Amino acid sequence: MGKDSSTVELPIDSGLVAIIRSKTENEGREFAQALVQAGVTLIEFTTTTPGAFKLIEEFASKPGLYVGLGTAMNKKHVAKGKAAGAQFVISPHTSKEVIRATKKAGLISIPGVATPTDVANAIEYGADMMKFFPASSLTPGYLKSVRDPFPGQTWLATGGVTLESVEPWIKAGVTAFGLGGPLTSGGISEISKRVSDFQAAIKNAKGN
Repeated sequence: MGKDSSTVELPIDSGLVAIIRSKTENEGREFAQALVQAGVTLIEFTTTTPGAFKLIEEFASKPGLYVGLGTAMNKKHVAKGKAAGAQFVISPHTSKEVIRATKKAGLISIPGVATPTDVANAIEYGADMMKFFPASSLTPGYLKSVRDPFPGQTWLATGGVTLESVEPWIKAGVTAFGLGGPLTSGGISEISKRVSDFQAAIKNAKGN
């Protein structure tokens, strides 16, 4: 299956997808509100967050904001995400069921990949982008090797990304980063600065 050109386009060049993985629904809401105020335009609510589908519904209606479902493990998750207003679906693994259901629903598919076999399967199933995960364990050098047989793919590095590693990842071919703890682990008061720091690092790396 090829990519569905009718699917909504994501402004992935902004370089940052904020991941909401919280202990409570209200904490997830507060994180998301702070991230939006900090200028984030792409937010992913994981299925492990209490009230994730309710939060997707709340934030999907905000103008200029693209909201997705994360940690999608099966087609039921995809269906619930679609009903709530999600525009993209991210999973930690390469699942034929999840990718096919996502494309059938008209949403953007971003499966987790870690090996050349994962990438080949994701492409065959119709994925739109590749979530390189866990990034910190796989390294930028490894991505360079994996990319070569698969030209034309868009890569999202997720898992253990730091400010210092942004430039090496960009040079390795990454377009954007999935960031959860690096943005939210310091609490609400730290989110604005952390978003700004990562945005600046990404902009500088892409300008090199």
